[in-house]
Amino acid sequence: MENLTLTGLLKEVAGKFPNRRAISVSGKFDVTHSHLHQLVEHAASRLLAAGVHPGDVVALTFPNTFEFVIMFLAVIRVRATAAPLNAAYTADEFEFYLSDSESKLLITCAEGNKAAEAAASKINLPLATASFTSADSEITLSSAQPESDSVYSLATLVNEPSDVSLFLHTSGTTSRPKGVPLSQLNLFSTVRNIKSVYKLTESDSTVIVLPLFHVHGLMAALLSSLGAGAAVTLPSAGRFSASTFWSDMKKYNATWYTAVPTIHQIILDRHVSKPETEYPKLRFIRSCSASLAPTILNRLEDSFGAPVLEAYAMTEATHLMCSNPLPEDGPHKVSSVGRPVGQEMAILDENGQVQGPRSKGEICIRGPNVTKGYKNNPEANKSAFQFGWFHTGDVGFFDEDGYLHLVGRIKELINRGGEKISPIEVDSVLLSHPDLAQAVAFGVPDDKYGEEINCAVIPREGVEVDEEAVTRFCKKMLASFKVPKKVFITDFLPKTASGKIQRRIVAEHFLAQISTAKVPKFGA
Repeated sequence: MENLTLTGLLKEVAGKFPNRRAISVSGKFDVTHSHLHQLVEHAASRLLAAGVHPGDVVALTFPNTFEFVIMFLAVIRVRATAAPLNAAYTADEFEFYLSDSESKLLITCAEGNKAAEAAASKINLPLATASFTSADSEITLSSAQPESDSVYSLATLVNEPSDVSLFLHTSGTTSRPKGVPLSQLNLFSTVRNIKSVYKLTESDSTVIVLPLFHVHGLMAALLSSLGAGAAVTLPSAGRFSASTFWSDMKKYNATWYTAVPTIHQIILDRHVSKPETEYPKLRFIRSCSASLAPTILNRLEDSFGAPVLEAYAMTEATHLMCSNPLPEDGPHKVSSVGRPVGQEMAILDENGQVQGPRSKGEICIRGPNVTKGYKNNPEANKSAFQFGWFHTGDVGFFDEDGYLHLVGRIKELINRGGEKISPIEVDSVLLSHPDLAQAVAFGVPDDKYGEEINCAVIPREGVEVDEEAVTRFCKKMLASFKVPKKVFITDFLPKTASGKIQRRIVAEHFLAQISTAKVPKFGA
């Protein structure tokens, strides 16, 4: 009988594949699955000695380092809750997230984090640092607090499926970030779903390019690999670098990678400017967290000779909800995010009635990977959980083959004189323009139509593009009412930590500047 916990699964993997590589820090050291398990157990004991109790929330702010992986797994091992935070936050942002999560301890890397430390000091939150020097050493946990004689023994702490193990916040692109508690069962279920749809085994290997404080990198790249007995490589710099990506992929025999569209575009640009002499043979490339333009998908496949599988996910579902299948399991459809994986999914109308193929409505889900509710937010829970389903806030439809097609966020759909326009559709057309590197469409108030559509674009490096050229291109590709009436040429678009362009912030920025002849930079 499975105990349906991620911790239990990782212990099982350590026993089954003890000598297989689990984690590498590029160019520095490798750690096997059995050694990883031992390091996590040791670090868990240190946490107990530092006074961490089951149910406590422990905030973690690190680059993509080995220390983060160990401390994350150690926190959930002692039945506490890990709350990973972006190391680039300001002191005010840290204060909000640390307070909202009700953290009892903040752990940083040995170099520290001034903004995080300032926030912790302001709210009297204890601090600790974690460091790891070599593959032969153990994690050192230095704490400002004196060690206590814990009433808990690690040997007697057994993880339960209901343990809240991960606390994340929604990206907050349309509202204040909401706290999302995720259980051991949620984590286990998503790892099982990802392993299943991509057929991950101990023979697989990937290089992590996404931040591990975000659900995409954490669940899809790291934890699902470890849960399959597979291997991951962390870049030596602690973050993605296009200049070292392919050398790491080749050196560590990578069989796949997952990224957001922004990263895929960077990898493609690197391929054009500085191509490798050869590329590794990949089973697949995965894209998630934002809509991937068909033109980018096709360029990736042509350049690297691997199927590109677009997926659909969100924090509240512990990441994965839908994915295009591997070639042997069915076609991967450009412009679709694939089929539901490991959960029920339905398209509902406003009255909670299930819609048939090609009928648009809100995408709703239920299953063991879905959070039980937002933290301390009854209003959000009331609107998100209706008719027995979790409501994603996304509009979409199923085709006759059961593949999901996204239309857009309910709050982001543009209502132009009664015509509902999907900004995702317009984004896709803009990104098919050969001279545009990034693009985003958005709605603005309009006296005549209620809303009108505008867009902001970033030209490719070394290319000049004017508004008229973009408009002419759109007129060939879109119905007249979908053509952006104003095109802003810019050199920067704000993104979330996961690489998703912040459509609302872009709209607010350009709307505020719409009457000026020259648009200043964001934040100016």
